[in-house]
Amino acid sequence: MKVGIGQDSHRFDFENKCNKKLVLAGVVFEDETPMLANSDGDVVLHAITNAISGITTKNILGDVTGKLLKGGVIDSKVYLREALKYLKGKIIHVSISIECKKPRISPKISEMRKCLSDLLNIGEESIGITATSGEDLTEFGKGNGINVFACVTVE
Repeated sequence: MKVGIGQDSHRFDFENKCNKKLVLAGVVFEDETPMLANSDGDVVLHAITNAISGITTKNILGDVTGKLLKGGVIDSKVYLREALKYLKGKIIHVSISIECKKPRISPKISEMRKCLSDLLNIGEESIGITATSGEDLTEFGKGNGINVFACVTVE
């Protein structure tokens, strides 16, 4: 058994300079402020990718994605799939903790779990997603961005 912990955070692109949509766990949140990022800014997939990198020791967000970004690939699903190529063993559980004042996460948790289930090839019952508003204590709690921690367990 191995456990990887990953984290990622991005600021909101309030002016939507990049003309993107907010994407979390592969799910589009319509009419919400997108992330400021070179990629699609999917902080959930980035945190999971970082957790997998912690297990495989392969620096995906950086070494590998730098090359993909230069080729015009901004879809974080591609980055996650790339990380999965280096993973030996089977993912048996994923736990995700999201801190943000907005958007409201709970209405989309089922859809997010479904998308992650498909991407990671595990059952939805093996994916936990929790969210907190942060109570205005951090920049994320004040509504300036989103912070995500992910824990991936592999057997």
